[in-house]
Amino acid sequence: MRILGLDIGEKKIGVAISDELGFTAQGIGVIARQTLEQDLKQIENLVRQYNIDKIVLGLPRNMNGTFGPQSQLVKSFGELLKRNIKIEISYWDERLTTIEAERSLIEGDMSRKKRRGVIDKIAAVLILQGYLNYRSNVDTD
Repeated sequence: MRILGLDIGEKKIGVAISDELGFTAQGIGVIARQTLEQDLKQIENLVRQYNIDKIVLGLPRNMNGTFGPQSQLVKSFGELLKRNIKIEISYWDERLTTIEAERSLIEGDMSRKKRRGVIDKIAAVLILQGYLNYRSNVDTD
């Protein structure tokens, strides 16, 4: 079962996929947001290309655990994906993933300009890997 992880932003969508066994997440790129129709089409193409069975969307929460306006946008996008692509959708708490991604890129001594190009992809990897880790712990208990 291959899973697609998405970090939905206003300008970009970070993209990661799992290996076929569902153990590890790898970043595969960033989708530059265009129109909603074009965004959905690009994701549908990825689903077909990688034979994806499920999509995990990073769900932004406030630090106190409540849902803000961006959360509702992500949930609405997830419903559109489910209706248009006919695929299972799950959500994963993405609090601090962008900060964690930024920190790891800084520690890797990546320039600010280069970080801007990959931070969304790294955030998608962190979202998907968190989901995969949780799933593997739940499945083995």
